[in-house]
Amino acid sequence: MKRRILLTGLLAAALLWTACQQPNANQQSQHTSVDSTATGFNGEIDGKPAKLFTVENGKGVKATFTNFGARIVSLWVPDKDGKMTDVILGFNKATDYNNPEEPYYGTVVGPFGNRIAKGKFSIDGEQFTLPINNGVNTLHGGFKGVHFAVWEAEQEGKNKLRFSYTLLEKQEGFPGNITMRVTYTLTDDNALEIDYAATTDKKTVINLTNHAYFNLNGEGSGTILDHSLQIYADQYTPVDSTLIPTGALTNVKGTAFDFTRAKPIGKDIEQQVIQLAYGKGYDHNFVLRADKVDGLNHAATLIGDKSGIKLDIYTEEPGLQFYSGNFMADKVTLKNGKTDAFRTGLCLETQHFPDAPNQPTFPTTILEPGQTYTTKSIYKFGSKKLIN
Repeated sequence: MKRRILLTGLLAAALLWTACQQPNANQQSQHTSVDSTATGFNGEIDGKPAKLFTVENGKGVKATFTNFGARIVSLWVPDKDGKMTDVILGFNKATDYNNPEEPYYGTVVGPFGNRIAKGKFSIDGEQFTLPINNGVNTLHGGFKGVHFAVWEAEQEGKNKLRFSYTLLEKQEGFPGNITMRVTYTLTDDNALEIDYAATTDKKTVINLTNHAYFNLNGEGSGTILDHSLQIYADQYTPVDSTLIPTGALTNVKGTAFDFTRAKPIGKDIEQQVIQLAYGKGYDHNFVLRADKVDGLNHAATLIGDKSGIKLDIYTEEPGLQFYSGNFMADKVTLKNGKTDAFRTGLCLETQHFPDAPNQPTFPTTILEPGQTYTTKSIYKFGSKKLIN
């Protein structure tokens, strides 16, 4: 994989997007527990309207989103028996996402997803200082990263939705006015495509991703430890006690981090090894080995042990963060009335490597004026019959 950075002379025109009206009530998913008229979901955050939007592909697959954080709220796909199942953990009200204890459900994170060591990095000898919001480090852009922003939205037909937002100079400490665009498209082959784009007026760092929590047996259905997971990576980036990469690339073979063949997530998660102790389970970046499918890296295959729902992830990114829901602790109530119990959701975040601005051997995350950052990730759903 390589992150594409394209020169363009029309930056201002390319990234001007206008807000749209919410979709009509008859466009909303008939399956979702989110209020189908959006009247129960919509709210006001920081004086701006946060709304619910729906996309669908004409085959019964539907997804809902909110412009607060450009978040995925729900995603309904068929299981092995054709039953529509919501595989995304989320909330019934926009204002419920405005929650500093659990801020990342379904959201876009940036301008730099994942951790930056001690909240500091330098560009051309100038040091920048970010808010410390995760132990001694900065996580997912800081306290008021793009996950806590009300984005502008533009819906293009029934299957495509665009969000845009400009993070102002030095907001959360990042250099430059960074204009970001995220486009969600639900395709006829039951894939959710996510296209990211960004420009800046000063040299900066960029690493956008989505922080959806998945449970392929359905939201609130119990543990994800029996899900089958395969990650197409022969190496991962080990971390220190604060979950910052050491800079090494370590082979997974013969370790608890070996997902080169599909296995239940819980198979090795309780091994008494220091890397699992640091993250209280899996919370690590995997180095994708560039198994190409239609020009994208095949990152992972996840299968729900009860539903038979299969998720294949493809990306232009070089890494995949696998988080096994180790800090979920019954703090919030989900759409279906269940709580976020321990390890009842997981995240598979396509990305550049954590702390890349401080790690010169990692793929660069620098974005310069006059360039456009673009990257694509695809979450494609299918199903398979299970053998009892």
